[in-house]
Amino acid sequence: MARISNNVCKLCRREGVKLFLKGQRCFSEKCGVNRRNYPPGQHTRPKKTTDYGTQLREKQKVKRIYGMLESQFQNFFTLAQRQKGNTGENLLVLMERRLDNVLLSLGLAFSRFDARQMVAHGHVYVNNRRLDIPSYLVRPGDEISVRGSDKLKKKATEAVEMNKGRPLPAWLEAAPGELKGKVIQLPKREDVTVEVNEQLIVELCSK
Repeated sequence: MARISNNVCKLCRREGVKLFLKGQRCFSEKCGVNRRNYPPGQHTRPKKTTDYGTQLREKQKVKRIYGMLESQFQNFFTLAQRQKGNTGENLLVLMERRLDNVLLSLGLAFSRFDARQMVAHGHVYVNNRRLDIPSYLVRPGDEISVRGSDKLKKKATEAVEMNKGRPLPAWLEAAPGELKGKVIQLPKREDVTVEVNEQLIVELCSK
């Protein structure tokens, strides 16, 4: 498993919410937010937050959770605006459909960072076709599988064992023993488990 800096726990405490950047650890009592639920550094009286600051914080939170750069985020937001329905909900649904996020949701990776590496290194196949684009948007009917060396398969199997207790999203179907999964339908807003106020993001990006 790739080592991730302890600074991500400080980042979660600073944001005041879990960003799930450390995979299964974030669901355990070892999570830094559970152990020290206050911002890092010297504790002084908090500054008053402006509306812009609150909106920006929600945007940055989503970018960190899904591991996106500003240009990638803007592309997703533009795509969400073009779709019918609520732009904020469209945005979160699009992010849930990212291939690296789906790999994590299927329990085949330790964290989103780990899932992104697996995709980028060419170990993930969609409909028997190798894809190395973490931001690829899955569609209903897509079959996702992990292939590679015995070492890679062992790593994915260990991730499956570690993620056994996590519930599988209703829009996905998993075959963990075969290191496979399938998209049975598009996700809905209620399938998004991250704590975020998408309306604040829309208000910021629509200015």
